Amino acid sequence: MDIFDKINELYDKRRQVELGGGDERIDKQHAKGKMTARERIDYLLDDASFVELNPFIEHRASDFGMDSSIAKGEGVVTGYGKINGKAIYLFAQDFTVYGGALGEMHGKKIAAVMDLAAKNGVPFIGLNDSGGARIQEGVSSLDGYGQVFYRNSIYSGVIPQISVIMGPSAGGAVYSPAITDFVIMVEKTSQMFITGPKVIETVTGEKISSEDLGGAQIHNAKSGNAHFKTKTEEEALDTVRELLDYLPANNQEKPNSAALAEKKTDNLCPELTEIVPFDSTKPYDVKKVIEQVLDKNSFFEIHKEFAKNIVVGFGRINGQTVGLVCNQPKYLAGGLDIDSSDKAARFIRFCDAFNIPLITFEDVTGFFPGVKQEHGGIIRHGAKILYAYSEATVPKITIITRKAFGGAYVALNSKSIGADLVYAWPNAEIAVMGPEGAANVIFAKEIAESNNPEATRQEKIDTYRERFANPYVAAGLGMVDDVIDPRETRIKLIQSLEMLAQKQEDRPKKKHGNIPL
Repeated sequence: MDIFDKINELYDKRRQVELGGGDERIDKQHAKGKMTARERIDYLLDDASFVELNPFIEHRASDFGMDSSIAKGEGVVTGYGKINGKAIYLFAQDFTVYGGALGEMHGKKIAAVMDLAAKNGVPFIGLNDSGGARIQEGVSSLDGYGQVFYRNSIYSGVIPQISVIMGPSAGGAVYSPAITDFVIMVEKTSQMFITGPKVIETVTGEKISSEDLGGAQIHNAKSGNAHFKTKTEEEALDTVRELLDYLPANNQEKPNSAALAEKKTDNLCPELTEIVPFDSTKPYDVKKVIEQVLDKNSFFEIHKEFAKNIVVGFGRINGQTVGLVCNQPKYLAGGLDIDSSDKAARFIRFCDAFNIPLITFEDVTGFFPGVKQEHGGIIRHGAKILYAYSEATVPKITIITRKAFGGAYVALNSKSIGADLVYAWPNAEIAVMGPEGAANVIFAKEIAESNNPEATRQEKIDTYRERFANPYVAAGLGMVDDVIDPRETRIKLIQSLEMLAQKQEDRPKKKHGNIPL
């Protein structure tokens, strides 16, 4: 046997690994409308950029017939590649090998590639398609999960981590995606749940399908566990590519600016005076405001279907990536409830971790009232927004378009909790509460004793609005930096980002804070 025989043997072994579970199982994967692990990698990465790592790793289990069972590649493909020219590391679980079940060496492969991603300061992507822990390996498979969870946690805020759910993700398998920054799910073919429908039926008697329990729609709209929902696997992988365009490689870098061609040439926004009604009780779509102030077609919404009363996402202003947190008057009058507080706080913390300036568009009546909200912990959840804004050291800019009342005004990036710049439109109302409520409290006796209570009440409302619920009182106290023409909002944002481009700010040295989770 000479060197060429050995080389041929190498290629034979590599082909066996690349076949995974074999042609029959690959056909079954395709029949479900799913790509194989390697097909997903090929679609996601730039052409010819994938470098595979540890292809020949094998398990060392011997119980339950495992000593005579070979799992090519250990049910997961790992490696390095490029997306839009930028370096990334990734894993893709191979459902054709043991249903993608995670065992000791499967976990070791993922942990090894995660360590390389962190050492090199580049994003990490997980393509999840797994039946869960490999039962035959017992506690060793659980240890494999632990190795992955630990790295998800300690590398959080160091490198961006993105999870794409492309099949089942059950039991312990769901906790790795839950720790990562963004979760993308595919309709009909991906599910996440701690305990499956059969276990739930056995324990509680409840009957439910896998899709209704943990499908893409449920986790995007109801639980908030997922950030994106796509119709196809290709669309899910396209979403990864688009998302990475807004992000830096790691927490020591800033996002790259987009090409000049994508910037607006006219920075005036005359349509804003029509989009936002002067009457503060009338709703409007804040996304139309966002579209006016951002570069053309640059808004990339996150958590679109969850807690719709607040809108968060990335965009660009003069090519620069920014994060937006905006009240949405179309839903719950833009009030803050439990879910919207969680949604905003998590997004704020991500932006702060990765040096993305924060822009807040504020039009808020307050925290949403009700027994359900109070008993559900709105105090604790609402405090997360306060905490997230307060600890953030990136440039922080607020635009108050109409209402800014009570504790919600304070929570939404006010000067008192660290906003760098706060602007208000001339029609903005900034007060402890709305004029109607304030008048009812302050002038209750006068209204009750009046010969015409309704007329007196309206008079007191107008008096309160004129004296207190206007931006000039707050501006006079330095709580608002300037009252601006709404049409110049984009201009002010461009100027603000330039002013804050070199911002440096530290917090007291500590191990970490204790956010009210």
